[in-house]
Amino acid sequence: MSQILCELFLCGCIINSTYWRCTHLVQSFSVVFLYCGTTTSYGDSDLQEEMDQRKRRRMISNRESARRSRMRKQKHLNDLMTQLSQLRSEINRVMGSISMTTQRYMSVEAENSVLRAQVAELSHRLRSLNEIMAFTDTGTGFADAQSGEFGGEFTNDSLSCVYACQPILASAEMIMY
Repeated sequence: MSQILCELFLCGCIINSTYWRCTHLVQSFSVVFLYCGTTTSYGDSDLQEEMDQRKRRRMISNRESARRSRMRKQKHLNDLMTQLSQLRSEINRVMGSISMTTQRYMSVEAENSVLRAQVAELSHRLRSLNEIMAFTDTGTGFADAQSGEFGGEFTNDSLSCVYACQPILASAEMIMY
């Protein structure tokens, strides 16, 4: 055994001391100590076989670890793609809802504009008619009409007095579009 250690040590000293060589020497020493701890009947081929077997196990372990890592990355990517799909469908649903709400708002706003215009027109007509009614009730118009100054149309109609006292009401159906 000491012969193997001496050979390895001399080999490490003679060989150029680059980083790779030093690393190789350290790996060789760890294998030699493993070799020394087990039994002394191993030959050089057994030592090489042990080192190859450890390399194979390490390589298999690394491959398995890399495979698991790729699988985790792929699962994460699939999860992100699913989430993206769900978010896009949610965006489409919300955009449709916004579009429908905007259309309803525009429709109601247009209807409100029409109704405001109708209210303004009807208010103006009602004010005008009430002014006419007030004018005829103050004695300037209706009372003079009975005395003959205004004309004979109100005096000849027996219902004109009843109609003159009634307030004029306006409704939305009066205005045609």
